[in-house]
Amino acid sequence: MMPIAIQLSQTPGPDCPIFLPSDSEWDWLLAKTWVRYAEFYCHEAISHLLETHLIAEAFCLAMIRQLPMCHPLYKLLVPHTRYTIQINSIGRALLLNEGGLSARGMSLGLEGFAEVMVRALSETTYDSLYLPNDFVERGVQDLPGYYYRDDSLAVWDALERYVTEIITYYYPCDAAVAGDPELQSWVQEIFKECLLGRESSGFPQCLRTVPELIRYVTIVIYTCSAKHAAVNTGQLEYTAWMPNFPSSMRNPPMQAKGLTTLETFMDTLPDVKTTCITLLVLWTLSREPDDKRPLGHFPDIHFVEEAPRRSMETLRRRLAQISHNIRQRNKGLPIPYYYLDPVLIENSISI
Repeated sequence: MMPIAIQLSQTPGPDCPIFLPSDSEWDWLLAKTWVRYAEFYCHEAISHLLETHLIAEAFCLAMIRQLPMCHPLYKLLVPHTRYTIQINSIGRALLLNEGGLSARGMSLGLEGFAEVMVRALSETTYDSLYLPNDFVERGVQDLPGYYYRDDSLAVWDALERYVTEIITYYYPCDAAVAGDPELQSWVQEIFKECLLGRESSGFPQCLRTVPELIRYVTIVIYTCSAKHAAVNTGQLEYTAWMPNFPSSMRNPPMQAKGLTTLETFMDTLPDVKTTCITLLVLWTLSREPDDKRPLGHFPDIHFVEEAPRRSMETLRRRLAQISHNIRQRNKGLPIPYYYLDPVLIENSISI
């Protein structure tokens, strides 16, 4: 984005000037840094923790409680839940605990961090998790050079085709979907426990048709794999230069123009200790696991029928072609975009 004006408070007034590129260099730079500070919390609290880790955990727990291991949906979904509960439990114990790394690295504090997620969850909708709708709603479906959109839609399409083949094999008609009590219990638990029974979310309380089930399962698998890769993989690269993504600010937002200097700018940025804590956390989150399982690779045998096993192989071929296309494109880019290269996407949220 090219910023043209920045207001640092929700309430316009004499103590809330609108900063412009024509203002002094340090005023404009500090105003932009405040925007990046706000973006840190939007990214970490909403895009990363809430919309991937926590929602994926709700999908996973409902699957474990409501779907028996012999159920075709369990077999389809279980590779995409590997280590998710474990990594979230570790996160609660080490990152989101009182006095933990996050509390020491964020000026918003744990209560403020949680409040951001509470507000975001209250606005989360089923349509917002349906990837193709996202770009249309934001009006960027035709924006040139938007590689996240291009790559995510390619991966989504491969996953949707894979899910379609599996679902239509086990559910030949709408009646099979509507008449599956375990499937319906899984969907109901997600609505009640993840969305807290909020009907305005648009999340289904039951599924009646094969297309509805295909869309639902594709959302689940994409959220648990590619969506997390998109928001997690590049964190350290964007944060290593701390002013680009500060986790805390030591002074309040400016209330007047012309007062910012190099000294006040540096005094507002987080100190060295806070910066090191944040970088340590994001370095850890960006590490590649030793036993990584790339998207589409399923070493544990769950399906024994030939048809779903053929679908798995077809998925791998499609993902391999996407990976090839991304790498060829990146050769001509000054800054390559590789976060959604299927080779680098994990089956599940495991870090």
